[in-house]
Amino acid sequence: MKSTFKIIGMTLMVALLATGGTFGQQLPQFSQYIFNGLHINPGYAGYKGEPYIQSTYRTQWIRFPGSPETFTVTADLSANEGTMGFGVSILSDNIGPARTNSGLLTYAYRIQTGARGFLGLGVSAGVSEYMIDGSLLDPNDYPDSEIPMGRINLFTPNLNSGLFYHTDKFYAGFSVYNMIGKKSLEREDVALAYHDFHYYLTAGALFDLGNMVKFKPSFLIKEVKGAPTNYDLNAMFLFGERIWLGGSYRSNMKIWNDNLEDNLSNRNAFAAIVEIFATDRLRIGYAYDHNLNILQDYRSNSHELSIGFYMIPRRAVMKNQRWF
Repeated sequence: MKSTFKIIGMTLMVALLATGGTFGQQLPQFSQYIFNGLHINPGYAGYKGEPYIQSTYRTQWIRFPGSPETFTVTADLSANEGTMGFGVSILSDNIGPARTNSGLLTYAYRIQTGARGFLGLGVSAGVSEYMIDGSLLDPNDYPDSEIPMGRINLFTPNLNSGLFYHTDKFYAGFSVYNMIGKKSLEREDVALAYHDFHYYLTAGALFDLGNMVKFKPSFLIKEVKGAPTNYDLNAMFLFGERIWLGGSYRSNMKIWNDNLEDNLSNRNAFAAIVEIFATDRLRIGYAYDHNLNILQDYRSNSHELSIGFYMIPRRAVMKNQRWF
């Protein structure tokens, strides 16, 4: 029994670390959040100014039994001449016998702070389900009282908040996730999470490199108690207002005393990212993550595919392009 749970625990730990930024050992990670800020900030809702729906699928350790898989569907729109934003997020995250499902409703209010500046104040609320399926575990000694005979489900509420400021050439955001719900977890071993506060700080800018090329550098810092501070450094190029090409470097650093030491080296992962406006309504994205630490020789690379659809045709030329 002990060896069984030791193997499961090691598998989950390596799976979380190999994602290249653990999100506090709980929240799933995405490489294409730079095109859909609703994944990390409720204040982003309605930013695009047009009804938009996107589905993202991320898989890691291809052909490895029990490898992490994450699927999301997000939708957002703006109303009242862009001063209000609404969003919906549905997520399913699977790691071996454990599954997390969640649903969120988002509201954001946008304030004009200057001729081209806007500040969005957003909040999202919903519920998460944590499940473990004992039938997928194979104990050394059967029966084992520590392994459930079937599925165990736990539910907890979620509340997140965020600020998102943007102009036509710059954006910055700060958000806090998991503001409530921790005390409602009866068994953290089933939830496979601490449900602590998660903090996100991000910013980016857009530069013209000619009539046909734009350059968008950005960064994201992720912080949660008990895990190293994670950061992403991103560089994306837009060609002809149709094709995004670029990459992301993901690593971590120890800042606070309660951060865990990172024994897998500070180098973490690199992601190659491409997104294409296939039509005026359809955009398709793909990211390939490659680990740069000691896990690089194992099946620890990731693939992420996203498909987004504008409910009305995307305008190729706008006074304030929604490139963020």
